[in-house]
Amino acid sequence: MRFVDEAIITVRSGKGGNGCASLRREANVPKGGPDGGDGGKGGDVIFRGTNRLMTLYDFRLHRHYFARNGEGGMGRDRYGKAADPLYVDLPVGTLVYEVTEHKDGTTSEELIADLVSDGEEIVICEGGRGGRGNLHFKSSTNRTPRYAEQGFPGEERRIRLELKILADVGLLGLPSAGKSTFISKVSAARPKIAAYHFTTLVPNLGVIENEEFNRMVIADIPGLIEGAHEGRGLGITFLKHVERTRFLVHILAVEDLNREDPLDGYEMLTQELCQYSPELGDKTQIKVINKIDTLSEDELAELKATVEATGETVFFISALNGDGIEALMDEMWRQLDRLNKKEEAETSD
Repeated sequence: MRFVDEAIITVRSGKGGNGCASLRREANVPKGGPDGGDGGKGGDVIFRGTNRLMTLYDFRLHRHYFARNGEGGMGRDRYGKAADPLYVDLPVGTLVYEVTEHKDGTTSEELIADLVSDGEEIVICEGGRGGRGNLHFKSSTNRTPRYAEQGFPGEERRIRLELKILADVGLLGLPSAGKSTFISKVSAARPKIAAYHFTTLVPNLGVIENEEFNRMVIADIPGLIEGAHEGRGLGITFLKHVERTRFLVHILAVEDLNREDPLDGYEMLTQELCQYSPELGDKTQIKVINKIDTLSEDELAELKATVEATGETVFFISALNGDGIEALMDEMWRQLDRLNKKEEAETSD
């Protein structure tokens, strides 16, 4: 299935059922009178977040979502049945925008929902109210009203859906840095891996569970290059997915290093993040140098000594053969635990 992170759909709630205009005609009821029941309420359209979906692909194929109408009222004081709500399941992390078309031909958008948790619900279109039956219109001057109220129309909205992946960890790096190999080693994700740039064309998600049954969701973001914030390479298409991650693992391949200043390679993508969004630049980054299996023992020792001299903490790994991955995973779990405790403290305050 293709990864799709945007779609435009039309949603409409159900119309309320018409009220009934009915008069009693039983032989044993001498005066009779109105007995028309009310119409039933139209069905609501409800958006619901779910972890079962990972893409908006279905919404490119199915673009219209209409709830059922309420049933009309009936004689003998019988009310029409209300229509069931129409639930539309969306991937967790979906932003919901209402698109408004203006008379001058322009359009505008307003954010109306942000589904950030599994099971979260929001009513997007309220079903129309059912019309009142003629029993409501009886009065001292009109004992036998022969009219009833029509059901009220439902609401219709044009909606743009935008998915921003929710993950604990975002894997950041240049094309062919080894992010896909890393996520395939530590999780059950099986992204495409090949010896050329931009092998990963869509974000891949991997889920890791530790001995305490805690979960960590990792997003492998397609490789970014200089100028990504302006749309170069895969650019803005996937930078937005980094926004929803809680911290970043910045992977640099050995062949992309400046051996005299190994940390220089991290600055370019960090600047891209800052230029796209200042908040992105402030995210915690774990720095990683990958593909150490391509170095000799002397070259690796020299590289580690150069990095240690900077005072920065950098993890050295080979995603291909697993060297150094355990220490890196320990640090990722520590960062996740730190953020969880911080958020719990802020919530309690």
